[in-house]
Formats: sequence, C-alpha cells, structure tokens
Amino acid sequence: MVPRYSRPAMTALWEPEARYRIWFEIEALATQKLGELGVVPAGAAEALWSWWRTDPAIDVPAIDAIEAVTKHDVIAFLTWVAEQVGDDARFMHQGMTSSDVLDTTLAVQLARSADLLLADLDALLAALERRAQEHRYTPTIGRSHGIHAEPVTFGLKLAGYHAEFARNRARLVAARAEIATCAISGAVGTFANVAPEVEEFVADQLGLVPETVSTQVIPRDRHAMFFAVLGVIASSIERLAIEVRHLQRTEVLEAEEYFSPGQKGSSAMPHKRNPVLTENLTGLARMVRSATIPAMENVALWHERDISHSSVERFIGPDACITLDFALGRLTGVVDKLVIYPDRMQANLDRMGGLVHSQRVLLALTQAGVSREDSYRLVQRNAMKVWESDGKLSLLNLLQADPEVTAALPAAQLAEKFDLDYHLRQVDTIFDRVFGPSA
Repeated sequence: MVPRYSRPAMTALWEPEARYRIWFEIEALATQKLGELGVVPAGAAEALWSWWRTDPAIDVPAIDAIEAVTKHDVIAFLTWVAEQVGDDARFMHQGMTSSDVLDTTLAVQLARSADLLLADLDALLAALERRAQEHRYTPTIGRSHGIHAEPVTFGLKLAGYHAEFARNRARLVAARAEIATCAISGAVGTFANVAPEVEEFVADQLGLVPETVSTQVIPRDRHAMFFAVLGVIASSIERLAIEVRHLQRTEVLEAEEYFSPGQKGSSAMPHKRNPVLTENLTGLARMVRSATIPAMENVALWHERDISHSSVERFIGPDACITLDFALGRLTGVVDKLVIYPDRMQANLDRMGGLVHSQRVLLALTQAGVSREDSYRLVQRNAMKVWESDGKLSLLNLLQADPEVTAALPAAQLAEKFDLDYHLRQVDTIFDRVFGPSA
C-alpha cells in the first residue's frame, strides 16, 4: 500500500489493529457459542467480552514481539489476549485451527472493502449520469480506429460508460456474496472438535454465510472471482481514462481535466496542461489488474491446505482494494469536473468536409437501384478527394457534381443525406435503456 494512493476509510480496514479486532471477535463469538453448547464454561466468553467492553488498545508491537519467538501469528495473538484476560482465556480457540480465524477475517475484510467500493461506484455512476444528461444532445464525432466515423453525442459516450460501470457494480455485488463466507470447521474441515453450530453462529454475527465445504481453508476460487472482478473494474477505469487522455490532446481538445488555480503542468514548460490524473489512473489500473493472476494461481493448493496462498494475499488483499478505492474516487472527481468544449466538438465534426455522412449516401444509392458495389465505388472515389484535401473540399459538392451519382440521386436528395440530426434521432431511446424512461 502506497500512502499517496490510499484513502483513510479503506486503509483502516487493513491496518494490523483492525485485523486483530476481527480476530478477537471471531474467537470470542466462537467461545460464546461453545459455552452455550456446554463445551466450555459459560463464564469464559463473558470474561472475554468484559475485557473487550473496556475498549482496550491493541498492542501491535507486543504481539509482534511474541510472534518473533513463536513464529506463528495466531498463537502470538492468543498469547497476548491471555495475558490481558487471565485464566478464562484458555478456553479460546477450542477445536479451531488458525485458518478458521485467518480465512474468516479475510472474508470480513474483503466484504467490508466491497461495501466501500460499491459506495465508490455509486458516486461515480451519479457523476456519469449527471454529465451524460448535461450533454445528451451535444454532438461530437464518433471514432473507430481513432479515425472519424459517424456523429454521436458526448452524452452517449458517457451513457456507455455509465452502463459499463453499472455492470461492474452488479459484478461486485455478486463477488461480495461469493467471498463473504465463514469457516469454523477445525483442522481439516470435518467439525471433529468444533460443532457446525459454532460456525453458523459466528457467520450470522459477522454478516457472513457458512462455507459449504472448507477443507482447512475457504476454497480460493472464491477469492479468484473477487480479484478478477476488481481487475475488470480497473480495466473500465482505464478505458474511460484513456478516452479523456485522447480528447485532451492538443489536436483534439474536445475535453480536458480541470486545471485548478495554482496548478503547474510542467517544471520546464509553463504553458503545459497535462492529463496527469487520467494518466495516473491508467497506471493504477495496471496495479489492480496485477492481483488477478496470483489470485487465480492461489486456487491450486495441496490437499486440504498449504500456505502458498498466504503471502500472496497479504499483498493483494490490501493493495488491490486500497488502490481501486483511490482510483474510483479520483475518476469520480475527473468526471465531475471534466471541462467540455462543445464548440470544438462541432468544429472537429465538421472539419472533414462532410465525410461522416458517407454511409447515408451509400445506402440511399442502393435504395435508388444502384448495386452496393457501384454505390460504394461512387461514394468512395469522391470521399478520397475530400481526404486528400484534408477536408477543404466538400463531399456534398463533389457528389452533386458527379453525374453518375446524380443520375440516381438528384442534388436536393443528396443534401438531405447530410442532416446531422438524422444520426442523433435515437439518443433518447438509448438514454431510456441506460437510465430508465425519461420523465
């Protein structure tokens, strides 16, 4: 985790103290249920909870010092708690194994992280909807292969991103459900020394569901799914970031990141206004996606468990969640403050002499009885003259002067095919699909 790319609420979920607090809750809840079942004295859990109600500080350095001797983090924690609570602490961890604590804790952390990420997505979706509605009818050029294609609106561009992030939200909801499982089943998952009722109780209290079959660990296909979804969200972030970066190029300049008072773009060139936020988002997306492969490689563990996954998850758990949280917040700010230039969009749309209407002429010629091959040839030979003039010639004028074209389509009918509004007449239909029926 890099402090530069982190936010407090998400970071707090992954601090050592937060992890130890979840560990304690799991141990105390399990002890409580074991007391109800008569396996341990009923007073054991009360002793734990009585100490906990004093809101004790978690002495992380002290636990670390014990671990330096024991070489085992869970034992170190149990030893430290016992020092605080006294004799009743010996009833903690009855019939449990370390993975019961570690895996259930990770499930809690990932589920709570998902809740923050869902809130981040909601904020981003709100910003995208607001800006999409603002520019619902702002015409701009659609590009394929980076080349002018046909007209769209800037609002439609943003509506497409909104739909994508709405899908990502649904994916994250599913991934959260996938990851939010509890395992309190003992050394090889057979409940030999701890009853299934204990697992069910702990799961209920922590907002989880019992794992269907836990060998000694929660199966890592769940985690692979979770981190894969984070990677997909990161890819969507990068796609929108790259769009902004392209639109901010000097030759295009249809939109740009907000440039705040006092901001500097370059240490050498005072004129510079660079897309630094979206470039940063491109890099952060790469880091989040880098967690997906090791998460998938963690699925294949030896027999009932090994710990080859453990060191990996100590990295990718906090790093991917914290980085994605930061990236979503940054992207929301970019969208919210994005500076948009409708006049430049119109100028760019117009700069190639009407080439963007070529398909309408092609279709009209075929409907007028000209073969598709000949229609394509007639439109293309005139369009290439416009290309070679860098838009100084007019496609409409060239077509109206071409006797082979006007033999099928009179000049007036040709002019009708250069109507910009024709391309935008279904904008409301698409918006209704994305945002629901218009008021």
